This record gives sequence, C-alpha cells and structure tokens, in this order.
Amino acid sequence: MDQAKAKQEINSLREDLNKYNYKYYVLDQPSVSDAIYDQKMQSLRQLEEQFPQFITSDSPTQRVGGEALDAFEKVQHQVPMLSLSNAFNESDLRDFDRRVKDGLGVERVMYVCELKIDGLAVSLRYENGLFTQGATRGDGTTGEDITSNLRTIRSIPLRIKETDTIEVRGEAFMPQKSFLALNEAKEENGEDPFANPRNAAAGSLRQLNPKIAAKRNLDIFLYAVGQWESGTLTAHSERLHYLSTLGFKTNPEWQKCATIDEVINYVNEWVTKRTNLHYEIDGIVIKVDQLAYQDQLGTTAKSPRWAIAYKFPAEEAITKLHDIELSVGRTGVVTPTAVLDPVKVAGTTVQRASLHNEDLIHEKDIRMNDTVVIKKAGDIIPEVVRVMIDERDGTEKPYHMPSQCPACSSELVRLEEEVALRCINPNCPAQVKEGLTHFVSRNAMNIDGLGEKVIEQLFEANLVKSIADIYQLKRDELLPLERMGEKSVDNLLQAIEVSKSNSLERLLFGLGIRFVGSKAAKTLAIHFETMDQLEQASYDELVAVKEIGDKMADSIVRYFSEEEVKELLHDLKALNLNMTYLGLKPKTEELNDSPFYEKTIVLTGKMKELTRPEAKEKIELLGGKVTGSVSKKTSLVIAGEDAGSKLDKANNLGITTWDEQQLIDALKEKNETN
Repeated sequence: MDQAKAKQEINSLREDLNKYNYKYYVLDQPSVSDAIYDQKMQSLRQLEEQFPQFITSDSPTQRVGGEALDAFEKVQHQVPMLSLSNAFNESDLRDFDRRVKDGLGVERVMYVCELKIDGLAVSLRYENGLFTQGATRGDGTTGEDITSNLRTIRSIPLRIKETDTIEVRGEAFMPQKSFLALNEAKEENGEDPFANPRNAAAGSLRQLNPKIAAKRNLDIFLYAVGQWESGTLTAHSERLHYLSTLGFKTNPEWQKCATIDEVINYVNEWVTKRTNLHYEIDGIVIKVDQLAYQDQLGTTAKSPRWAIAYKFPAEEAITKLHDIELSVGRTGVVTPTAVLDPVKVAGTTVQRASLHNEDLIHEKDIRMNDTVVIKKAGDIIPEVVRVMIDERDGTEKPYHMPSQCPACSSELVRLEEEVALRCINPNCPAQVKEGLTHFVSRNAMNIDGLGEKVIEQLFEANLVKSIADIYQLKRDELLPLERMGEKSVDNLLQAIEVSKSNSLERLLFGLGIRFVGSKAAKTLAIHFETMDQLEQASYDELVAVKEIGDKMADSIVRYFSEEEVKELLHDLKALNLNMTYLGLKPKTEELNDSPFYEKTIVLTGKMKELTRPEAKEKIELLGGKVTGSVSKKTSLVIAGEDAGSKLDKANNLGITTWDEQQLIDALKEKNETN
C-alpha cells in the first residue's frame, strides 16, 4: 500500500472509530458489535505501525499511549474555576432567589437546574479542534495537568468541530458499577478500598501512570464553558445544547425553571429519584440562565453570585457496635466486619458494616461497644464513619486483630505492600469452603442444589475437601445427611453429572485463579480453546491476549505451575470433566441480517426454555447489547413470566416488547438461514 492510500484508509478508520466511540460512550447507543470495533481498531493499529508518520494525537489508538510521569505540572486557569456557595434547605434557596433579583433589579429570572455530580471538577482545552490540555480545578486559580489521564476517558472527544480555542468544564466521575468492581479487586489484593466513588475518581485521575487510570472505567459530564473568546451564545442553556452538538457528553437531566418554586420542586424530586441513577450525585446546582445577568451579578472572591449548590442532607445513623467478626475469603484475606444494632440507612436496614482492615480500625479508634455513626459509602456500602467519643462510658475496649487465622489457627501474615492480613495455609478450612462455594456458584459451574449451606454440610461431614471430591460423591453417603431425601439426592447427583459438560470458561472461573473473573475466563477459553493449551501458555503468550494484563498473566502462570493444581486437573480429567471451549465464536459476516444487530435489549421476568445467561449470550453473539435497565435508548424488551416494573416502563415509553417465544422463534429463524 502506498502512502496516499494508507493515509486515506487511516483517516477512514479513525472517522468510523470516533463515530462508534461517540455513539457508545456519549449516547449509550452502540452502533456496531465489539467484533467489528476490534477489527477496525486492529487494522488502524497495524497501518499506524507501518506508516508512523501519520500517527496523530487525536487517533483512537492514542487514548493510552503516554509513559508514566514523575509529577504533574501546574496549570494556570485563564478563567478561575470558582467553587459554589451552598444551600441546605428551602429557606436558603429562597434567599438566593431574593439576592439574585435584588442584585439585578428584576422580578423574574430564568434558572437552570443540574444534577451535582459527585466527582472531580476538570477543565478541557481545545485548540483548532484538538484536545490539547486537561487539568484539575486545584485551588481554582492553579490546577494540575492530567491530560494523559483524561485522554483515557472515552466519552471525552479528542477532536471537536469548533476551530476556535475553547475551554470547557465538567465533572469526571466513577460509575457505581466501576466503583464496586474496583473495591472488590482492591480488597482481594489486600489493599485499602476507596471510601466512595468521588475519592475513587480523584485517585484514578491523579495516577502518574495513565495505564492505571485507563483500567478504572471513568466517565464525565460537561456542564460549562470557561474561556471562549469568540462565543456568541447568550444563555447557559444554549451552551449546554452547543456542547452536545460538539460531541461532548452532557447530563440529560437538566431543566429550565421560571420560578424558585419550580427550582424547589426539581430539588425535591431528585432527593428521592437519585437512588435510581448509576452514578452518584450529592446535590443540585442552580444557575441563572442569562449570561448577561451572570456578568452583571459577578462573583465574590470565592464563588459566583449567580449560582448556588443545594447539598443533599447526609444520610447517617447512630447505632451501637457490639461485636467484630472475622471472615476468611477464598484467597486468605481476613476481613473484619462490625456487628451493629439494626438501624435504617438510605432505605434499608443495616446490621453489619465492613471495617476493611486493622489499620482502618486503629485510625478511627473503633472500640468494642462504641456508639458509632454509620452511612452507606456512595449510598451503596455500609461503613462506620466515626465514633461518638462523648458517648463512651468506660465499657469500651480497644480491638486488636488476632495473630492467628480464626478458621485454622495458622499464623497470619501481611504480605509486602498489602494492608490486609492473610492466611497463607492452602488447607485452611475457611478458604477451602469459600473456594468450593465459588466453584459451584451460578457464574461458575452452576451446580443446582449445591449452595453454601450444603457445601458447609458436606465439608463438616468430611465428604468434600477439594473440588474433585464433589464429583466422587455417592448416593449412600448423601442420604443419611439432614434434609437430604431421595429425590433431592438424585437431583443433586444429576446436576453434578451435568456440570461435567460445561464449557471451559465456567471451569476456569470456578477454579478461582487470582485476578481471573468470569469475563477474563471466557476471553482465555475462546483464545486458547483447551485447558492443556492454556496450562502450557507462557507469560508473553498470555499478555498478548486482549484484556489480559501483567498481573493476571503472572497469576495464571504461577497457578498452573503449582503441583497441587497439576494433580487437581489430572483428577478432574480422569473424572471426565470437559476441558474444551464449547461456545460459539462471533461471526461478524452474519451480523448484518440479525434481528438484534446494533440493538439495546433488556431481559426481564422468568424464562422457561432459556436461562437468562443463555439468552444473553445468544443475543450478544448476534450483535445485540444486553443491559439491565430500561430507558429511552432501549430497542427491545424481552419479557418472561412475572415481568414487573421493567415491562411497565417499556410499555409507558412505547418500546417494542417480545415474549420468550418470539425470542426463540427469532433465534431459530436466524439459525435456519445460516
């Protein structure tokens, strides 16, 4: 390929990929399958490697291309990023309205209300349409250059159609799903979890290595324009619309209000509705809409007079901590949990709260029998906020973590660079039971009737001590056990036998290899196809697989090098467990005529012929995207029996709905045409 042809092809691929990114990350409307996207991205990478003279900073391949930094450089904001003054009740909002009207000498003012995203305020600078610099708010006058990290947020466009220099502002945040996954991984690794999504977002964007930030799955909403010398718009609401036309992601829930009463109604509405969002908000921002009025009102030294932030009241509760229990996870991490007197917080009754590790207990000086204040971190995870020192009566006792494992009495250790205590005895009964429970779970081997309580019963009866033991259970051993009648025993043995035929990815996930989740297990199974080939894979071969990073590859190599693992796999093969990937691989040439291609689909209710995971897999293989919630962007809702609120919402929004039989007919028709 000559240079002219290569440049033309590179530009075409970039245009397609940028369009796909915009629809997926900004509009939440996927337009192509992952397979097509990956194919085009790989083609672009190969061409850029062959013709490096055509690589540009706005190429989709350059999202995470920078090296780790030694420190962040300072950035001077041309227009200060001021903080907002706060309102805490209706009276404060009415006082704000009165001050605005008095300051302007008018009787009516139009306001814009926006959700106050709980994240990190940032600015993005574009010159001649190209994203050139991103910075934190800092002290409002001077921030830090975090351009490399912001480039990893895929909802931030690297190029826009505005050719004049423009600086826009927004809130980078971590969605709840990303926050929970990150904290689970940190605790699994013996690291301190983040207290809330805001801290997680800030910590991610202040990583000196952008590759770490890229793994955190951050997002952003843009809400303001800072420096823009050629701007001719006259209202804040017009700017929000314009930001959307430029390709920026703006929050769709903003609303214009003609009176302060409308503002208060909007605030009250979101006090209750905020729990339905997939991201955290901590209040509502109210701004005067007319830009001329904003200029006339001006600012104080710290805050604009034309805007205010209504802060939601913190949902905290006071209760008594009467015990601290320890649990041992399947990787040996020992986690302390506060046992509390029941108390209602954010709509649910809380009786337990994670204390994470010993360092946190000492840092907050948490003692047995303390009166404590609790809240849900990010309205999700119950946590102890602080101790009420004044309530102490002398009966409180300092708590110290034991030096021995509560399950097996082995010496607990703290590995290098970890904050958690860990039991490293591979035969620790707590770890073994947790590992067995994980192995039989729904997303792993999915052995019906073999849940946590039955595993506990079998373990205590010395019938199972390892995974292989599950497949050697005998009918006459099970019948004498409590709640084990003939029918339940037969059903259990049948479920165990059926699980032998599971596809490789289920077995891989069930083995509990550190850092290998269900998604990675499927990626590995598709790539290597057999357990033998994966077992023999080198570190370099593993990291060459998309989405398999350094730590995961190292963990996999270490796992398969253990003699105990080799013996286990030998036993499982002898017991006739399948060791091969049995699933389908996406065939991109078959997607265009698929009834699910480029559609966003929600499954709800009970299915008779297909399980929910089976239906999801079949739809995704045919180019559909399955999500968990119904919105205006949903293309199709497939409802089984006893479908509830999701079906009601779909009907209210006029979204097409199918029953299970229509899904099965569509799948059969697609299979018959191939």
